[in-house]
Amino acid sequence: MPAFFTFGRVLFAVLFIYTGATKLFGIQQTADFIASKVTIPTLIAPYTSQLETMTGMSTPQLLAMSVGGFEIIAGLMIAVNFGARFFAILLIFFVLTTTFYFHDFWNQASPENDKTLIEALKNLSIIGALFMIAGYGRGPRSSEPAYDV
Repeated sequence: MPAFFTFGRVLFAVLFIYTGATKLFGIQQTADFIASKVTIPTLIAPYTSQLETMTGMSTPQLLAMSVGGFEIIAGLMIAVNFGARFFAILLIFFVLTTTFYFHDFWNQASPENDKTLIEALKNLSIIGALFMIAGYGRGPRSSEPAYDV
């Protein structure tokens, strides 16, 4: 049975590794998409402008690189089962945020929101799988005592 969990976890992680890599290989396209959906709050705008000055990149480009790197790292960590619970919990928050900002079917008219609704439902099932990974963790623990007494 543990082989099935391992195989399933690796196949599941491919989703995040692939999407993270596509974000990194298409930073400008990802940045343009982020810029069209996300506005920087005025409260943190001075900090983002400092980051833009330091790096010479726009905030959406920095977000695209950060998100792409995070997805690759989190996917790899889940695949190799190192910190799987931690990264699954981080990915739960990431997928929730992504669903809220990029798959907002509630803001679209009825015929156009079908595809977005399906994407949001897919994200909901991904969140369910992440909860299973977070709950299962590294796997079943041995019930034997660590020391002979």
